[in-house]
Amino acid sequence: MVVLAALPLVRAADLPNIVIFLVDDMGVMDTSVPFLTDAEGKPKRYPLNDLYRTPSMERLAEKGTRFNQFYAMSVCSPTRISIQTGQNAARHRTTNWINPWEDNAGAQGPKDWNWAGLKPGDLTLASVLRERGYRTIHSGKGHFGPEGHDGADPAKIGFEINLAGRSIGAPGSYFGEKNYGAMGPRAKSAVPGLESYHGTKTFLTEALTIETNQLVATAVKEAKPFFLYFAHYAVHAPFETDPRFAANYADKGLKPNAVAFATLVEGMDKSLGDLLDQLESLGVANNTLVFFLGDNGSDAPLGDQHVVACAAPLRGKKGAHYEGGMRTPFIAAWAAPDPENPWQRKLPIAAGTVQGQVANVTDLFPTILGLVGANPDPDKHPVDGRDLSKLLKGEGDASRPEQFLMHYPHGTHRSNYFTVWRDGDWKVIHHALPEIPTHGGFLQHEGGPFQLFNLKDDPFEQKDLAKEQPDELKRLVAGMRAELDRMDAVHPVDAAGQAILPEVP
Repeated sequence: MVVLAALPLVRAADLPNIVIFLVDDMGVMDTSVPFLTDAEGKPKRYPLNDLYRTPSMERLAEKGTRFNQFYAMSVCSPTRISIQTGQNAARHRTTNWINPWEDNAGAQGPKDWNWAGLKPGDLTLASVLRERGYRTIHSGKGHFGPEGHDGADPAKIGFEINLAGRSIGAPGSYFGEKNYGAMGPRAKSAVPGLESYHGTKTFLTEALTIETNQLVATAVKEAKPFFLYFAHYAVHAPFETDPRFAANYADKGLKPNAVAFATLVEGMDKSLGDLLDQLESLGVANNTLVFFLGDNGSDAPLGDQHVVACAAPLRGKKGAHYEGGMRTPFIAAWAAPDPENPWQRKLPIAAGTVQGQVANVTDLFPTILGLVGANPDPDKHPVDGRDLSKLLKGEGDASRPEQFLMHYPHGTHRSNYFTVWRDGDWKVIHHALPEIPTHGGFLQHEGGPFQLFNLKDDPFEQKDLAKEQPDELKRLVAGMRAELDRMDAVHPVDAAGQAILPEVP
């Protein structure tokens, strides 16, 4: 591995601790913290913000800054690998969630996509920080590679410690009484490494939190800076109710699955609070940088993926090409603000603020490595993300393009065979096939293979302008095509096996 130190060498013991707190299937509206803003850029509450209870997220947001236009890939494995590599999924080619047991490219999906995911020797955030002197801790969901491949084990891709991570994308069960899936019909998706909790009433989220806090305490005791990648299985299905919080939703008029989802959200939030408390009790909160985010849009069981329901007022949900499928909560904060801390002087985060510029999951990689002076050689490892430091400080960053590419050349989810390109206020969606198969049948697009939205005028994507704005459509499609070409993306194929590319109309 070749790493270029951008800063004078710092003793490992003096480095800041880094936490990535990643929540599975949590969209931007699955929280009591309002991320969406009004015309003046001030947080605006919507009904879903009053349904969910996330006081620990509120606590973290008060310490730092939240982003109201933060994007992830619309399904999980692509995002998780993008966090670790700083690369867009179109470049690293894990463009679909990884089915642990069989290649799920889809009937017309690219056969040369990266189903195997990460492998030993790949440059990852964990491997670079480990080389820099960090204790690298993985806790929770992995989903970096399929069963039987090295990437299924986080300990083989840069993490010194792996707690409960393997190839699976969802737990067999959240219940200790069911041995976290080892008992019952979902046994092949059992969560490993928590056998001491089997047969107990300890909910999976709580068991992971207890064990993670112990791992953090050990690192602090041994004077090791730590990189904690805490990737909860919550709030992914199966929608099993966390009994600790069920009473809070008994009178909300929700269906059982929606109640269960809300309790998973609140249990995740308690975990965040417990971790923050642990950092304070260990005396390292002021030297610990926390990034909180989701891995894709919401999967709340409140409605169809192509309507306004689970992410209201945003349209769509996990797997969809609409904003509700790709917008996630993102908060960055020092666990305890301290202007005297040297790392906080280097990266002072504006407390209690909302950042309105576009950012995405690839930006974590250069931000973290830039802070600690461990930037990889760009000729050997190209990075698509951009440093967030100016935005975290509450400044504008005119050098950042307001762009995001989401490429899904597969047919095994909800919205299928699509690419999204956002450029400024405009967003174009390319549907590579004329009929888009979904779980509920076929979704037809009257405007042909493209949809076009102006997110400034129409943030909730209600008016397709593909026919009314041909010049903007051509510009956006050309930009999409150029970005896909730049990343050497793979594409779905037609019946003759030829790649289907977005063609400028």
